[in-house]
Amino acid sequence: MDMRKLVGRNAEHFRRARGMTQEQLSAASGLSQQYISDLERGKRNPTVVTLYELAVALGVEPADLIKPSPAKA
Repeated sequence: MDMRKLVGRNAEHFRRARGMTQEQLSAASGLSQQYISDLERGKRNPTVVTLYELAVALGVEPADLIKPSPAKA
């Protein structure tokens, strides 16, 4: 599986599960809304620091963003 798409899908899953908009995640993470949109579409290759910032903003562990299928867990 393409890791960019996996991370994007997981980030979107956790964001939606928390009832957050991309704009709210942007404010919480310090990343731009455009970056989050690109990430969720698998267009960005996030750094370890970016994964950490997203995880903190989403209230998950960074590893949760790279695990296959969190929606099935």
